[in-house]
Amino acid sequence: MRKGTFADTGRFPRSFSFAESFVMIRLSVAVALLLASVPFAFAQHSGTAQEQNACSRDASRFCRKDLGNDGAVQTCLQQNRSRLSASCRKVFESHGM
Repeated sequence: MRKGTFADTGRFPRSFSFAESFVMIRLSVAVALLLASVPFAFAQHSGTAQEQNACSRDASRFCRKDLGNDGAVQTCLQQNRSRLSASCRKVFESHGM
């Protein structure tokens, strides 16, 4: 075992500079925020099977390039609100959108 390693001394071999510590803290906060938002992102746009069925034809007609990305499809459908079918428009209205 090399002298001065964590296993030998119970400490890290050197301390971090202020700039390195600042970067590590910012990176840790960014990763924590990203991980905290993942479940919200998955739950936010899913919709029920009935709601998805009501908008599936409109989604494939107006938002083909975004299929597979629920958030992008929702945004696309909202941008095409005036062209949506009555059933899909009702879905958006029922959610206050």
